[in-house]
Amino acid sequence: MNITPVTGVSPTTATGFAQSPAKAGTEGAAFANALGGAINEVQSLQSTSNDLSIKAVTGDLTDIHAATLASTRAAVALEMVSTFRNRGVEAFNEIMRMQA
Repeated sequence: MNITPVTGVSPTTATGFAQSPAKAGTEGAAFANALGGAINEVQSLQSTSNDLSIKAVTGDLTDIHAATLASTRAAVALEMVSTFRNRGVEAFNEIMRMQA
């Protein structure tokens, strides 16, 4: 089994130390893009699951395992996004409770 090495990550960039303030602003945009991509991926998984479910109900599906797997993937992805959202809201509320 081949293992692909991780490239482009150094200890200073992975931990956030030794970065300039200008770079921090671009990382916020990168995070927003990554989050948007994750949401698009969840929508794609749900769409695939819905399509396969409709095919299963109408009898056009030849492999029920594909529908089951797609449904499970969509459910897990939605649960993960929901957990991230909840944790983000909790973190925001905790920051708002801090005194200056």
